Amino acid sequence: MAEHGAATGESTYRPQSLRRYVLIAAILASSMAFIDGSVLSIVIPALRANLGATLVDAQWVSNGYLLFLGSLLLLGGAAGDRFGLRLVFGSGIGLFVAASLVCAVAPDIGVLILFRAIQGIGAALMVPGSLAIIAKAYPKAERGRAIGVWAAASSLTTIMGPVLGGFVLTVLGDWSWRLIFAINLPLGGIALALLILRVPSDRASARRRLDIVGAALASLGLMLVAFGLTGSGSESVPPLSHIVIHCGGGAVLLVGFLWWERRVREPMLPLRLFAIRQFAGANALTFTLYFALTGVTFYLPMTLIAGWGTSPAQVSMVMLPFAVAITLLSRLSGQWADRYGPGPLITAGSLLVAAAFAGLAVTAPLQQIWLAVLPLMSMAGVGMALVVSPLSTAVMTSVEDGDTGIASGTNNAVSRVAGLLTVAAMGMLAALVFERSLGGAAELEVFFGLPASGLSPSDEALRQSATNAAFAAIAYLNAGLCLVSALVAWLTLERKA
Repeated sequence: MAEHGAATGESTYRPQSLRRYVLIAAILASSMAFIDGSVLSIVIPALRANLGATLVDAQWVSNGYLLFLGSLLLLGGAAGDRFGLRLVFGSGIGLFVAASLVCAVAPDIGVLILFRAIQGIGAALMVPGSLAIIAKAYPKAERGRAIGVWAAASSLTTIMGPVLGGFVLTVLGDWSWRLIFAINLPLGGIALALLILRVPSDRASARRRLDIVGAALASLGLMLVAFGLTGSGSESVPPLSHIVIHCGGGAVLLVGFLWWERRVREPMLPLRLFAIRQFAGANALTFTLYFALTGVTFYLPMTLIAGWGTSPAQVSMVMLPFAVAITLLSRLSGQWADRYGPGPLITAGSLLVAAAFAGLAVTAPLQQIWLAVLPLMSMAGVGMALVVSPLSTAVMTSVEDGDTGIASGTNNAVSRVAGLLTVAAMGMLAALVFERSLGGAAELEVFFGLPASGLSPSDEALRQSATNAAFAAIAYLNAGLCLVSALVAWLTLERKA
């Protein structure tokens, strides 16, 4: 993004009409990624029932995407500089849309997982380009307003996606999970058409080499760790030997990744930035906090829909205040971060999220969606609203101006990798607690996160009790990680008098 015109505050695309097309294309592309991410956890129970998928299969529907998005995100940003933003951004949209089409008509879970992984590769090319191409299209004096429009549209998508998805599932039934992928076809098609027909190509702004070796080591290492934690496709906990062999192999590859990043001339991940205390602290708490957040929000809808029998529409309404709070309060928390420093805000926000998750664990046996889950998720939303903007401030102000792009990309990648690992690890924890909670009734053909029919009242009560115990274990553990995040924020981030 460092072409001279952009660096000096001038626009690459001088006619204002061209800038408008760039902005619309960026909004539509981001909307695809936000819709798929925000609605997925609500549609997982329907997807499992419709395709006969196991818990591990459901985990890989998420992890196949997060694996390549998290590990290739920095490479995608560098590719935009190397080959031109329009080309790479458009390629990412095209790949994402093509994969979405196959996901929408996938005949079985294996095809869906494979093309979710391809979606992740497309997103790794598309996501970094969304803001970068806006910054390149608009002069510095108009850039803030354009990014504000993009952010507002993205927030609206994040809020309304789950609501509409929940109501569609409730009205149309389990098969309609396919529509969350089908909606990408018109959105991506319009975005791609605007880029091809209305936006001129831009020149590459850098001739740096792409760190292909680093990307391969990171992808394979994370894949092995995730596979070690999830197992090979059953509903049960994977054998200890499976966990040790695959997680151990993944750890070796990730150590090799770090070694390579220290050795290579143009690394994908500049490790020198982690010598900066605030940058290292911000990324450490990002990992623990987003590990906790994704772990709870991925398995909570599964618990409510498959465990308690709540409709997807009701679940979407319960989750709505979480997104609304972040959208409405983030600007205010950003102003507070400028006044008091990001440390106090992120500490307070992490403590609120910890309290909310602990409350979800305590109240799980009550199965009170409106009296317990709704207010506690609202509390978690307020907590995250105190985190999101101050965390960006902490990351961006911890490094020199020339490193802000790579710093932001690194923090984004850390949050995606945290999501990948928590979906894998919390699924194993849920399966373990669920099986043990069944006790002597382990011969029942019931599984965590999957509805059951034809059970006697006593067996159904046991199934629900085991589901609540499994989710409570997830919520308690992640509440503890939120406390760790609060401690790291207090010790490492800036606090102003």
